[in-house]
Amino acid sequence: MYRDTLSLLGPALPVVSFLGRLPTAMCQLGSLLLVAETSGSLATAGLTGGALAAGQTVAGPVIGRLADRHGQRGVVLAASLANAVAVTALVLAALADAPTGPLMALGALAGATVPQVGPLARTRSVALARRSGADDRLVGAVLSFEGTLDEVSFVLGPALVGLAAALAHPAAALLLAALLLAGCGTAFALHPTARATAPGAPATTTRTSAAERTRLPGSAYALRGTMVLQGAMFGASQAGITALTEELGAPAQAGLVYAAMGVMSAAVGLSMAAVPARIGLATRWRAATAGLVVLSVPLLFVGSLGALYAVVVVLGAAYAPHLITVFGLTERTVPAARLAESMAFLTSGIVGGQALALAASGRLAEGHGAPAAFAVAVGAAVACAALSWSVRVTEPVGPGSALRPAGAERSG
Repeated sequence: MYRDTLSLLGPALPVVSFLGRLPTAMCQLGSLLLVAETSGSLATAGLTGGALAAGQTVAGPVIGRLADRHGQRGVVLAASLANAVAVTALVLAALADAPTGPLMALGALAGATVPQVGPLARTRSVALARRSGADDRLVGAVLSFEGTLDEVSFVLGPALVGLAAALAHPAAALLLAALLLAGCGTAFALHPTARATAPGAPATTTRTSAAERTRLPGSAYALRGTMVLQGAMFGASQAGITALTEELGAPAQAGLVYAAMGVMSAAVGLSMAAVPARIGLATRWRAATAGLVVLSVPLLFVGSLGALYAVVVVLGAAYAPHLITVFGLTERTVPAARLAESMAFLTSGIVGGQALALAASGRLAEGHGAPAAFAVAVGAAVACAALSWSVRVTEPVGPGSALRPAGAERSG
């Protein structure tokens, strides 16, 4: 199935889309480390990183909607170049010991101009699959492949930042991110496959009527909510892992523990293409959220580094199925003319949920220890499960089938 996926996408698109989304994974941690080192203030670093996350959360769906309306080529090209300039400006300002206000403004600009390569790559890949007449199984394999690229990027990105900070300076990592944005973001924008999502392309016009193109099913908002909760799990887990490794006297292990979870998630994500087609997306969603609950509860009881690695790695096996299934349900639910916007909403939801939960659970961990932060992660998992079971799902039988909360009508 992945052979068909690579044949569909070609050799260059996965490479440039992967390298084009790496800066997103690098800039959050990179900005924190850079500002903390140059200003000597963790508070200033946190405010700058928070502004970056807020900018990406708010502007991501806007970039997605612009791509839906005007095509990906011009939108991604402009955003990639603007983001490269914004990240470079943030580096220069930090090195010049700029005050907190300008650093926050540049952080917000760097977040707001993120070109959303991950969500738009998903949209483009799905459009290519639908245009080629692919069945839902191949579309699912495409989404699994894209999900794996995301997971690998979010493991490799922070690792590159840590390596650059150790060997040189955090500024080197962000300048590398700016270079990748300018080069690979441009390559992704100008790749010939961008025509697949241009307004008027067959893949974006055959699935919906004109009246449907500006309307979303109410269930699309439930799917966005579950991704905010997934982001909250990431943020709370990160805070808890950091707190526990510090308590155990091994703070350097925090990044490795989080990376191990990402590797497991990526491996399971690749295996999702082998799930039998008879197991519908609604069933997968509910099973995945149940897995999140069952596998996150042991976090409350870990007390050693070995146990932390074991529990977190096993928990990583539940993340990819949930993420990939929600992206799949969104692809089958929303009108094609708003698919890029909807994919960007999901990614922005993760970013926003992670930032909020990291801030809240970090304070809880400071006052009450790692279990308090992990309790936030477990609570988010329970909320995910409750949401998946409270939505009445009509199993998709073809592109654009409906998925609605009980009693929900279509809304704009």
